[in-house]
Amino acid sequence: MLNLPGTIINLLNPFAPVFYGETTWEKAKTLLVGAILAPGQRTVSAVLRVMGLGEEARFADYHHVLSRAVWSSREASYRLLKLLLAYLDQGKAPLVFGIDETIERRWGAKIAARGIYRDPVRSSKSHLVKASGLRWVSLMWLAAIPWAERVWALPFLTVLAPSERYYEASPRPPKKLTDWARQMVTQLRRWLPDREVVVVGDGSYAVLELLHACQTLAHPVTMITRLRLDAALYEPAPPPTGKKGRPRKKGHRLPTLQQVLDSPQTAWQTVSLTWYDGQTRVMEFTSNTAAWYHSGKPPVPLRWVLLRDPLGDHEPMALLCTTLSYSPLQIAAWFVQRWQVETTFEEARAHLGLETQRQWSDKAIARTTPALLGLFSWVTLLAHVLQADHSLPVRQAAWYAKSRPTFSDAIAFVRSYLWPRAHIFRLSCPEPDMVKMPHSLVVRLVDTLCYAA
Repeated sequence: MLNLPGTIINLLNPFAPVFYGETTWEKAKTLLVGAILAPGQRTVSAVLRVMGLGEEARFADYHHVLSRAVWSSREASYRLLKLLLAYLDQGKAPLVFGIDETIERRWGAKIAARGIYRDPVRSSKSHLVKASGLRWVSLMWLAAIPWAERVWALPFLTVLAPSERYYEASPRPPKKLTDWARQMVTQLRRWLPDREVVVVGDGSYAVLELLHACQTLAHPVTMITRLRLDAALYEPAPPPTGKKGRPRKKGHRLPTLQQVLDSPQTAWQTVSLTWYDGQTRVMEFTSNTAAWYHSGKPPVPLRWVLLRDPLGDHEPMALLCTTLSYSPLQIAAWFVQRWQVETTFEEARAHLGLETQRQWSDKAIARTTPALLGLFSWVTLLAHVLQADHSLPVRQAAWYAKSRPTFSDAIAFVRSYLWPRAHIFRLSCPEPDMVKMPHSLVVRLVDTLCYAA
């Protein structure tokens, strides 16, 4: 049994009711700590090795935590979100969330949900690269981290969104990416019924049915996404006249945003925005309200924002917001924060072994990747709690000057705290110049460092 300090126990105890049985909960804690400490692959066997359980005869029981044990990933997601809000919420409305999908590159005939998707990292406008793997949709809180002095995207809810091929042998109709997004946003609203919520996504989520569903909730959720420059925009529908027949859904057709962009009569305003690279960039914008409508689809009233770079270094960009009262500058600032979602995906691959797990069973696959992404948020939260008493060190070099900590610094800080404090390590009391270490710990440390990826 792990003998963890109170700081970590306080952050772990909220998840204990999720797991059915004390034995499963103890094994889950071992897997969590091992997933933080292990370098390279995040397989169960790698976790057991780094935790000193390489000779554990009942190693299969740890695999069963993911493949057979009774516990709810959705309930764990809810408790993680409440924990993040309890420690990091500054009480400012609204809460801003980012939603995006990523491909976990996997091969294997036994992986039922595997599909062939466009690889967003390796593809370009002129070159298409496809990848075999699993498609995950993740909802992340865009939270301001005080000690990092910037916004980080903290995942808490991740779902598997298979391709249409997965549903060919199923009587159920295939679920689109936007169907998963709608369910996730609805679940988020149920978890946070009294908070003002904004969800930011890329152009994949600029779909009339999704936007309409978010607008028509009992407590609407604001969606901010990219908007096509050729989208059909209209004036709001005129009031009913009392005559027979179906009331109108739209007013007169408005110029497209491409026409607005090309028109010399368009009035542009100049503003300084914090751009993706964190640098302040001078941009020009114009904005107005309209109704987006397509035949057979529900009309969506929105505020559009058209941005262009006066220097011509960046292509023009159009944004939409389903809440008309937000200012254009606030909409643009929230959308730029969405890039942190991509950073989180990359950090999870680099430091938490995302895409290195090797489960084949459907239940283990559905649990492991959301757990690893949720671990990103939990490690960030633990670093936040620990740095209250210690300054979080920033790794630097003569060729790499870094003023603010990143996730690599956060997980290194957490690892330095975890290594000597687990019960299985049993370190001797520290001395000024020398620390006595048991032989078993030295062997494990050498083995870990020698086989580090």
